[in-house]
Amino acid sequence: MKILAIEASGPVAGCAVLEDGILQAEYSVQYKKKHSQSLVPMMEEVRKILDLDLHTVDAIALSGGPGSFTGLRIGAATAKGVGLALDRPLIGVPTVDSLAYNLFGTEALVCPIMDARRSQVYTGIYDLKEGFRVVRSQCVVPLSEIAQDLNQRGRKVIFLGDGVPVYEKALEDLMLVPYSLAPAHLSRQRAAAVAALAMQLYREKGEAVFVNADDFRPEYLRQTQAEQERGEKRNYSLVGEGEKK
Repeated sequence: MKILAIEASGPVAGCAVLEDGILQAEYSVQYKKKHSQSLVPMMEEVRKILDLDLHTVDAIALSGGPGSFTGLRIGAATAKGVGLALDRPLIGVPTVDSLAYNLFGTEALVCPIMDARRSQVYTGIYDLKEGFRVVRSQCVVPLSEIAQDLNQRGRKVIFLGDGVPVYEKALEDLMLVPYSLAPAHLSRQRAAAVAALAMQLYREKGEAVFVNADDFRPEYLRQTQAEQERGEKRNYSLVGEGEKK
């Protein structure tokens, strides 16, 4: 089983190739360039270095959300384009799950926090001591809510994700149980983790994890700001019409 993985859900743009459980290549960049500029050239560079015939790839894995709305759309468009060109299925991997997978084997609970703006985080809780167990599925909530959940569980926690530097001071005030922050090389999304978790999902569920490239849609977990504003305007209009009657 050979998987080409794409990561574009947050500040990191990355791609990786995993074959039969062996990571053959990973290219990861977190810099000023937009994913639309960097992702395809990175994939081409990996293809050249590996002398990879793309038709030998069995599936395209991608970070399927939540995350940056723009990044998710770029990642989805790239993966769908490759999948359609090669006639290969996609495997959508939940973003927060793949981020947690960076810390496989730790005895502490793992809590990724991605900055979702508006005082909220994309987050979840995971136990990776002896496998991969989702304690609380990925969600979008205020930081205080996930901190309260973790405090009630009474176990040490490791935080990671781009929300850590944003909310580090708030964590100091909110956390009552011991916690630590993941080191830099494990604290952001990685295409290699997307590939590895996609492989694990395939081993557990077989072809049920495959999605036709045409049918794939990112999981945003909430509406975009523009959609929310349109909804607010519509509700305001309906209220106004009601008052006129």
